[in-house]
Amino acid sequence: MMDHIMITTAFLQYSGKGPMRHEESLLAEGLRRRGIPVQHYTIKRIHRRQLALGSDTFIAGDMDAMHGAMRQLHIPVPEPDDYPACLGEFLRRRVWTSTLGEIERLLEIGSAPAMFVKPADRRKNFTGTVCYSERDIAALGNVSRRQRVRCSEVVSWTAEFRVYVLDHQVVAIDHYEGDPAISLDRSTVEAAVAAYHRSGTAPSAYGIDFGVLASGETALVEANDGYALGAYDIGADEYTALLMRRWTELLNSAMP
Repeated sequence: MMDHIMITTAFLQYSGKGPMRHEESLLAEGLRRRGIPVQHYTIKRIHRRQLALGSDTFIAGDMDAMHGAMRQLHIPVPEPDDYPACLGEFLRRRVWTSTLGEIERLLEIGSAPAMFVKPADRRKNFTGTVCYSERDIAALGNVSRRQRVRCSEVVSWTAEFRVYVLDHQVVAIDHYEGDPAISLDRSTVEAAVAAYHRSGTAPSAYGIDFGVLASGETALVEANDGYALGAYDIGADEYTALLMRRWTELLNSAMP
């Protein structure tokens, strides 16, 4: 279901040099099959508001580009929800929110074990990393120590997968790290997708990463919104349908 919005033009981010990114190549193929004409744009044109965006246009690109498009269209930018509260039981590890400064202090006085740390807010000004000591925080450079971060207990993943969900149905599962011979427990994945849907907080289309722990348990890695979602081996038609569905939902949330 596309909520009665008819898309007549699509904008895909492309610098004009070298090959297109895998995601835009998939979309170009999927949009061509749908008969939707494609125009390419650069991030500079988004910042200058030079694209004729409207309720009948689809746009895809990196996070910066998508947020610029949302601001132009008065669409509230969704807050990141990497670890949905309703899916806590599927994490199989402790996850909490802190500040970079507090983590640095705890590591410095030796009162905290190694932990995985990543930005909690929308602007990802450093890449998630495992921090063993205060030196790992120092290595992040001139990042505000007041910045909110999400922390998680360090666990051992044997394999990781991206699960693509469209209108609460799993449409593809791609292995992206670890041993490809290891399989996810599909019933755990389906239970998590159902719980996310019941909570009323799930987007209409998204990616949700799961991994298999050294213990053999299937656990949630993180959830990813569907409007700027990385692709692995998913087919062009499924990927295009997923991103268009989420963008349509966002168009419907535009402020008058």
